[in-house]
Amino acid sequence: MMQNTNSAVPAPEAGAHRGAPPRRNVLLGVGAAGAAVMAGRYFGAGGDQHSLTPADAATRARSAGPAWLSGPGTTPTPHDWNALQHALSTGKLVRPGQPDYFAAKRLFDPRFNYLQPAGIAYCKRPADVGACLTFVKKFGLPMRVRSGGHSYEGWSSVNNGLVIDVTEMNSLHVGSGTVTVGSGIDLINFYAGLAAHGQAVPGGSCPTVGIAGLALGGGVGVLTRKFGLTSDAIESLDVVLADGSTVTANATNNHRDLYWASRGGGGGNFGVTTSFTFRTHPLTDLVLYYLQWPWSKAARVVSAWQSWAPNAPDALWSNLHLSAATGGAPALSVGGSYVGSVGGAQAELNKLYHLVGSAPSYHSVANNSYLEAMLIEAGCSTVPVHACDTPPGGNLPFSPAYAKSDFFNKPLGRAGINTMLGGIERLARVRGTSGGAGTIALDACGGAMNRVKPAATAFVHRKALYLAQYSTVWNWPGSKQGVANQLAWLLSYYRALHPFASGEAYQNYIDSSLKDWQQAYYGDNYFRLQEVKGVYDPHQLFRFPQSITPPAKVTCFDTPAC
Repeated sequence: MMQNTNSAVPAPEAGAHRGAPPRRNVLLGVGAAGAAVMAGRYFGAGGDQHSLTPADAATRARSAGPAWLSGPGTTPTPHDWNALQHALSTGKLVRPGQPDYFAAKRLFDPRFNYLQPAGIAYCKRPADVGACLTFVKKFGLPMRVRSGGHSYEGWSSVNNGLVIDVTEMNSLHVGSGTVTVGSGIDLINFYAGLAAHGQAVPGGSCPTVGIAGLALGGGVGVLTRKFGLTSDAIESLDVVLADGSTVTANATNNHRDLYWASRGGGGGNFGVTTSFTFRTHPLTDLVLYYLQWPWSKAARVVSAWQSWAPNAPDALWSNLHLSAATGGAPALSVGGSYVGSVGGAQAELNKLYHLVGSAPSYHSVANNSYLEAMLIEAGCSTVPVHACDTPPGGNLPFSPAYAKSDFFNKPLGRAGINTMLGGIERLARVRGTSGGAGTIALDACGGAMNRVKPAATAFVHRKALYLAQYSTVWNWPGSKQGVANQLAWLLSYYRALHPFASGEAYQNYIDSSLKDWQQAYYGDNYFRLQEVKGVYDPHQLFRFPQSITPPAKVTCFDTPAC
């Protein structure tokens, strides 16, 4: 996940690759017969077998009965809230009227600052989460789980409910080929901790994104083609379930169905993840490159890039940005990373130059330490790690944005490329709006990401050439009409280009306007996700507007006695 530190289109830093405008971070049921048929495709002969015993399934179904979903029986009193506060190991429960309430409820996107949760509970251990779940069940309160607070739709918070905040769970322990972290650690501190041991885990570049939101929905970033998604690196995870119990899910124990679902099934669906163990890769240096061509070359660059970047050696990752500030000239840039030497990176870039038919008008290729590279990607090349954060502790701005996404499985032809360029050119002709900017950012797929089979994890998007994110940002708060113009441009651009795409969308770029989001996010994997939901959260304690719903009947696949 990439982020610029400014809402306007940035100028390049010498030796640095600059990211796109902010990318943050995550159901309709089917009939029992349909779910069973689809489940058979995944759990049939020779496939991965369902791991829950009949007794476990029965216990799980009884553990979260429907009584607490029928609505609140009583309203929690101040005494009740005080009891919850005393149950938290941090003792930190922020309520309306307290001096730090606004800062506690604030999300990354200021568009959602209007949300008024009844409480924000800061949890430091699984028992704290369990206490919060008991509380919301007792009083029938809505809830949300929050790590980095980057949900594109503001679903990290909720009106008149409880926000379960896991940012106090931010420990990091590096082992032999693995790292175990609390689910509330943010990316910049995650990378800093890894870099101190010469290790890396693939991930995004927005520094304040929480690891949980990124990893549970996939995790596309600068090392994706070399090492795969963040979710692909998960070795195990600890999850607090709806009944308050904590389980460890991995590939070999009785919760390997939950392990499968947690690698791409999206955050907030099955429980509250409190820690992850990731597989690490030795990495001390990373080459970053940044290229520009004049807009007159844009069609040739897009055509060349889409055949070059997804098919390059795994060591190379690339993104392409087409952008414009309202009323300004459109701009084109190509950036990325290379695991290897500057010479090796340049040799691959020369292939792109050949396809374009000309060298870029500006280029920078430089080797950096791994941590320096991630600070540059985060827009923090001139500040220390501790300042690479939003206020009050850091100097990065909160950023309003609208965004949508598409995966493209086939190269664009002339008509598609003209549509892609034309949308940016239309924004450049707009006058008198909010001082905002619009971008389409293309992230190359392929490599290690695409060698995993679509059904092997919940992340189904394994055939894409590249991921496109359409986004528009503006100077907060902006004028009402100006912001409306930005949104209108974004929707118009998306609708024009979407017919050329695969129909799939990135679940970490959650999008409330998608009608068939189940298919777009999860494809055929959605039916198996429903089965997992039915086992671990049959009464939907964990729910939000696009949460996975259980099937009409939970099906067990490993024994007829179930």
